[in-house]
Amino acid sequence: EGDAERLRIRGELVELHLPLVEYLARRFRNRGEWLDDLTQVATIGLIKSIDRFDLDRGVEFSTYATPTIVGEIKRHFRDKGWAVRVPRRLQELKLALTKAVSDLAQGLGRAPTVAELAAHLQMSEEEVLEGLESANAYSTVSLDAPDSGDDDAPAVAESLGIVDDALEGVEYRESLKPLLEQLPPREKRILLLRFFGNMTQSQIATELGISQMHVSRLLARTLTQLREGLTSDE
Repeated sequence: EGDAERLRIRGELVELHLPLVEYLARRFRNRGEWLDDLTQVATIGLIKSIDRFDLDRGVEFSTYATPTIVGEIKRHFRDKGWAVRVPRRLQELKLALTKAVSDLAQGLGRAPTVAELAAHLQMSEEEVLEGLESANAYSTVSLDAPDSGDDDAPAVAESLGIVDDALEGVEYRESLKPLLEQLPPREKRILLLRFFGNMTQSQIATELGISQMHVSRLLARTLTQLREGLTSDE
């Protein structure tokens, strides 16, 4: 009976997060694989995420599941010899941001905001967001590895949210640009901070001076709008 209940709950969680699965699978469309096949692979990643998720980590499930799902898709492509070359500019930007995050976090006692990183590095917030995304896209650092080689240092996942290796989020962002440009400035900023800046809804609320509930509603509405745009574009 216990196993049956666990399977029922897992099935409900899978159903609840299918939009996330479809959203991530679409990142890799037009690469010689059917979207339905990629969705099936992504669903396997979702199930693995559900089985491995630990509430005690204090991380939102979607934040935890996303790199696992994309990692499953990446393994699918790697099995077929798919590879990604990392642009040198993005490598340098990623290194600069990783150091800045570490330095600022030590001084502030918390993860720095995008605005603080931009001021520290004397670059635009847009460049910071691109760099954070490239870190997510191409890092091979373990989620549980210390950020600076010090065993007592916080794990990378806790400071910057660097995830699985060689994800092509940068290219995907290019395909999203026309849809992003249609968004109101505030909704666009929330989306970039949440997914490309790896900020929590609470951090976004603080940065924008609005409630977390308001952020949640705006984010949900924006994602629905983007999902409909991607679907109509297919």
